Amino acid sequence: MSDQSIAFVRHETLPPSPPPASETGIVKWMRENLFSSVTNSILTLAALYTVYSILSGSMPWILGGIWQAPSLQACREILAGDSAGCFAVLTERWHQLIFGFKYPQEAYWRPTLAFVLLIVAVAPVLFANLPRRMLILTGLYPFIGFWLIWGGTIMAPLMGLVGFIVAYIVFQRLERSSFAMGVLGGLVAAIIVWTLGGYVSDAMSGFLALEQIPSRDMGGFMLNIILGTVCVSLSLPIGILLALGRQSNMPIIKIICVVFIEFIRGVPLITLLFVANVVLAYFLPPGTTFDLILRVIIMITMFSSAYIAEVIRGGLAALPRGQYEAGDSLGLDYAQSMRLIILPQALKISIPGIVNVAVGLFKDTTLVSVISMFDLVGMIRGPILASTEWNGVYWELFGFASLLFFIICYGISQYSQWLERQLATDHR
Repeated sequence: MSDQSIAFVRHETLPPSPPPASETGIVKWMRENLFSSVTNSILTLAALYTVYSILSGSMPWILGGIWQAPSLQACREILAGDSAGCFAVLTERWHQLIFGFKYPQEAYWRPTLAFVLLIVAVAPVLFANLPRRMLILTGLYPFIGFWLIWGGTIMAPLMGLVGFIVAYIVFQRLERSSFAMGVLGGLVAAIIVWTLGGYVSDAMSGFLALEQIPSRDMGGFMLNIILGTVCVSLSLPIGILLALGRQSNMPIIKIICVVFIEFIRGVPLITLLFVANVVLAYFLPPGTTFDLILRVIIMITMFSSAYIAEVIRGGLAALPRGQYEAGDSLGLDYAQSMRLIILPQALKISIPGIVNVAVGLFKDTTLVSVISMFDLVGMIRGPILASTEWNGVYWELFGFASLLFFIICYGISQYSQWLERQLATDHR
């Protein structure tokens, strides 16, 4: 009897085995992020207990709240001693919280449409994959938004647009000989066009005119959006110019920029707002009226541009000297080197700092309530809490204000983090 052994050769590959349960899914994430060590486990349990304590106390107060009542007294009668929120103040006064108490209700569609157009106009600037043709709306939006919110004839913003176009053409022509001459020539051309445009607007006051609404009737969260959007948009280019001026080789320009930046950074914003509200009128000719919102925009823009200038200066200082020499080796002048080589890299590095200033600036717009401007906080502290119907409602109103600001600021923060990942600011 012969002993024979037959070798076995597998012709098919064994299917892969599933990973252990502890190495996949939510279990793996919790083990790596929440319970990776004894210290982290203790902190996680303490945090969960804190969150549970807060939610167990606040959720019944929120879920059991009253949303329909004419006054705080009526809310308390409906609750009959139960502990719950009186959110009826939000349903009763929502229009004042959003638009102020003087803005005409029949014109609410105008700032609403302006806000929707703002999102559409900003989109091609924030996301590079959108069609570049949308930048036309971005350039037109400041004039359209002004016309929708403030009203009046459309000729005023139209002539403002013409002034900017003429200034840009003059700047392009004179920039070849001198950058400073281009800036000065463009500014003079814009002033001439705007002066002539004032007469044209007066002559055609009835052309496509909306009801004109004075600035003193602006209020609510709409005022915070206006101040935040305009001031951030203006402070970024001004901050870039200040940062470049501070590094300039021309002594006079450098001294002016240094003095401006250091003075503004050393003065509280609330002081500048008081200057805009009270002191600035003493430097104007008698009988001159200077719009309060415009004065506040100027002061907040000056304040934020000084901080943005320092952020961008840090980005410029972070670039190696070879980047500056690269522009010289290519035969580029100062303006071309800054626009094509230096500033794109410096702005990428400066994104976190710029966003930090923008978020802080948007929250600081609530300080205008101390100079009798009825923004969101001013509406809460003033007309709403001063009324007999809602005197005593605090948590509901300030919680609503906090939620609105959190949504805007958190959205800005998340976009900045996404943009950093897209641009790879760490230069890997």
